[in-house]
Amino acid sequence: MPELSEYRRKRRFGDTPEPRGKKARKDEKIFVIQKHAARRLHYDLRLEVGGVLKSWAVPKGPSLNPGDKRLAVQVEDHPFDYRTFEGTIPEGNYGAGEVIIWDQGTYEPEGSLSTAEQLERGELKFRLYGHKLNGSFVLVKLKHSRGKNEWLLIKHRDEDADPMWDVEEHGESVVSGRPIPKTQKEKKRASQDSAPPNPAELPGAHSAPMPREVSVTLAKIADKVFSDPNWLFEIKWDGIRTVAFVKMAACAYFRAPNAMSPRSFLSFRIWRNTYALAPLSSTAKSSHSTKTGVAISRNCRIDSVSRSLLRS
Repeated sequence: MPELSEYRRKRRFGDTPEPRGKKARKDEKIFVIQKHAARRLHYDLRLEVGGVLKSWAVPKGPSLNPGDKRLAVQVEDHPFDYRTFEGTIPEGNYGAGEVIIWDQGTYEPEGSLSTAEQLERGELKFRLYGHKLNGSFVLVKLKHSRGKNEWLLIKHRDEDADPMWDVEEHGESVVSGRPIPKTQKEKKRASQDSAPPNPAELPGAHSAPMPREVSVTLAKIADKVFSDPNWLFEIKWDGIRTVAFVKMAACAYFRAPNAMSPRSFLSFRIWRNTYALAPLSSTAKSSHSTKTGVAISRNCRIDSVSRSLLRS
């Protein structure tokens, strides 16, 4: 089937759940719009024509607002079986990402010419009967565009038009109810944001014995304001600057010049409980023989509200 040769050339069917597919046995006149979170989020409009799904990628999605002229880039024909595909195309495959069935239904061409004849002329008028999209539309091929297969998808002014239409308010699948899929870029960003930092991977980090004490950076009084590339400036909040050491799931707190108890500050007790760390007293902090640990610097502002909660 020459209509599907390009579709099959781009895919490794042993690695992707997409159907290898075949042509429809008869003229079905169905349409499907699949929301595809590949490298970039877009919508794929597919109309059954001659047993295959003629397909257009619509970056901003279809609209019921007649004032919106949506770019639709025609891509390779897809097999008729693709109309029911909803799932994840694995990384490393063409079009990797999540796919949901955003809308589906039937369509009919408007006018005396068939769908194939209108497409050949570069202007297809058709009516959709879907869950989200209904009414009359037109696909118009751009004659002087840079790309060879660029069209515009436009809603006609009829009883189904909606000037307030927002595609983002209709994100879920009409089949499974699955929500808006994330693009590959969004997934990677979310994974990076959720992963806890590993101190050993920080630039310049190296293994060293845990220090017995540390000098805390304190504000310094100067005669006048100055500018120096070797200095960083910050607001001096009223409070006590501290450094917390985490070692063998225990922690010690230091402020210049002496160690302090974790009971001293509510903020540190909450922080310790969040990370499930056991308190380490100032007398016991040097009894551990482990050579490596993690030092975490914190700036704490203890205001009048916090002070009233420090004793418990």
